[in-house]
Amino acid sequence: MSEKKHKTSVGGQALIEGIMMQGPKGMATAVRKPDGDILTEYHEVKHLKDKSKFFAIPIIRGIVAFIESMVSGYKMLMYSAEVSGMDEVEEAEMSKFEKWLNDKLGDKLMSIIMGIASVLGFALAFVIFFYLPVLIFRGINALSGNSLTMLQGTFEGIIKIIIFILYMLLVSQMKDIKRVFKYHGAEHKSICCYESGLELTVENVKKCSRFHPRCGTSFMFVMLILSIFVITVLSFFVPEELKQNTILWTVIKLPMIPIIMGIGYEFIRYAGKHDNFLVKALSAPGLWMQRITTKEPEDDIIECGIEAIKAVLTDNPEDDRIK
Repeated sequence: MSEKKHKTSVGGQALIEGIMMQGPKGMATAVRKPDGDILTEYHEVKHLKDKSKFFAIPIIRGIVAFIESMVSGYKMLMYSAEVSGMDEVEEAEMSKFEKWLNDKLGDKLMSIIMGIASVLGFALAFVIFFYLPVLIFRGINALSGNSLTMLQGTFEGIIKIIIFILYMLLVSQMKDIKRVFKYHGAEHKSICCYESGLELTVENVKKCSRFHPRCGTSFMFVMLILSIFVITVLSFFVPEELKQNTILWTVIKLPMIPIIMGIGYEFIRYAGKHDNFLVKALSAPGLWMQRITTKEPEDDIIECGIEAIKAVLTDNPEDDRIK
């Protein structure tokens, strides 16, 4: 495979039977329909940074970009579920009571269900990734005779990383998730193919790597690593009596999340444009995690990746570069 010619600003997300890409020409999705055809569509997307320069300030733009990606990602997932026919499959499997609710509430039912699911999801994430590490550390620290108290932030961060890896390993065993991870692999391989200066064909995409430094998985891992340093420093300034209260200590750490998020975003942007030792060292854990969150795709999945990336590219490669 030829040496990479340029780094692009193109990024994407795996969907249900499809891929979303964002590039110079906007946001586009390529989703495989039940009849086998690929539906490629553009979607209007408005960025806060285009409305105010404040939201384009380094660190701030990372926080904004993360929130926007969560919102748009959710919308595109729901869109792909509808196009791919998953909604029809779920409707066919409904119980009589569920069908009655669906007839009475219609679209409102889905909004209610997704709203409840989102709240429960955030609550579960809070318990698993914020509250649980504190409890585990308390147990380990108690067994060590409280000799690890000064390193509380460090140990909590390490525990959080272990929990994250175990969580991803468990999730990756689900049949539906495995297929989504194949689309994730196709997204990366399509971008890699373009960045390598190769023609976007199935055979060329197959040759390319499914690992990419600007991946959301890498971003999450960078945030976890950064959190170790940030929370360790914070722990030195928080009185011991406050840290002993699990709930208070958890709440105190919450304001650090946007800061960590913003710094992590800036690193991912930097990593997308450089290949030096620092980037390789800090990107290595995230790239390793992509062995779990990406899988080698079949030809039909690669075709979706190609259609999605073609839809957002311009005729001039210079316009596709990371600014």
